[in-house]
Amino acid sequence: MTKALALDLKRIRAQAFDRADWAEPAVRHYHAVTAKLDALTVKTLRGLYDWMFVPTTLWPFNIQDVLEDCLSVLEKGKRLNTRHRLIIELLPEPPGEAICTAVAGHEFQVQKGSYENLVKTQAKYDQNELANRNNHDLRRQWENIKAAFDVQSYGDHKGVIRRTMTAERNLRPSFSVNLRRPEEAFQAAFDAFCLRWNLYGMQHDEPLLLKLAVNLTPYGTMIQIPAYWSFDPKRDIRWDAIAKLHRTRVHGRQGSALAEGIAERMQNAEKLRKLDEEVRRLSLKGDKKHEFICRGLGWDVRTSPKRISRLRAEFKE
Repeated sequence: MTKALALDLKRIRAQAFDRADWAEPAVRHYHAVTAKLDALTVKTLRGLYDWMFVPTTLWPFNIQDVLEDCLSVLEKGKRLNTRHRLIIELLPEPPGEAICTAVAGHEFQVQKGSYENLVKTQAKYDQNELANRNNHDLRRQWENIKAAFDVQSYGDHKGVIRRTMTAERNLRPSFSVNLRRPEEAFQAAFDAFCLRWNLYGMQHDEPLLLKLAVNLTPYGTMIQIPAYWSFDPKRDIRWDAIAKLHRTRVHGRQGSALAEGIAERMQNAEKLRKLDEEVRRLSLKGDKKHEFICRGLGWDVRTSPKRISRLRAEFKE
């Protein structure tokens, strides 16, 4: 095993959601295939491969599927097609180490279903969970579902059956139900059951009550407040912790004053471009050039030339 492969495997094994179980073969495949490729092709693929070490919470799509498809093509001696190259080109640079570290820590909390570091009022959850555990109607309805369907076939390796997940703006990948298909009929029945009892699923015969949850997504931060929760924004949520988690991806300061400053600098940059053209036409040099530009911008002639250079560089494009 090469040192590079060993280091990559160590990084994958340190991630949540059992990443190594399903990602390790792809990592090994990458090293085996790229060892036979030219440097330019490896460089093309490197950005995509670097995303393998970004927490999956931040993936916009299944990075591994695309990587494995690219490797399969290259392994056969073929070239990446237009679609491969387009996706690789469009994919931004992977988030930095600080962002990945913060999100990776959050993923371990999510994996355990633990949001206590972000939510204060655990008693509201405990109260409703106890009520569900002792609810005879809930138990009766669950037994009816088990009588109608082979529920074990719908659970994961932990025995967890999940309701259909919600998404941004309540848009859903599929909203139709074909009752002639057993799996769709079961999901409709199970979703109705979860809606009635405020569940996100069942684990064996235990109801899994919805929690007040804070989750990062590739595009933002989502806060899910269960319908049963009597929400108190001051007492229920640790806003400072949520803000810190969200800000890991925010670059620089923002606000109306900053926006106005940027707009003003953009206007000055446009003036500066025209002044530079005029300077070249007039063949101005040294102090005369500096004074001409300052007066054109409405600035004091004692303004440092570095300020003009920074303005020129900021909006170079």
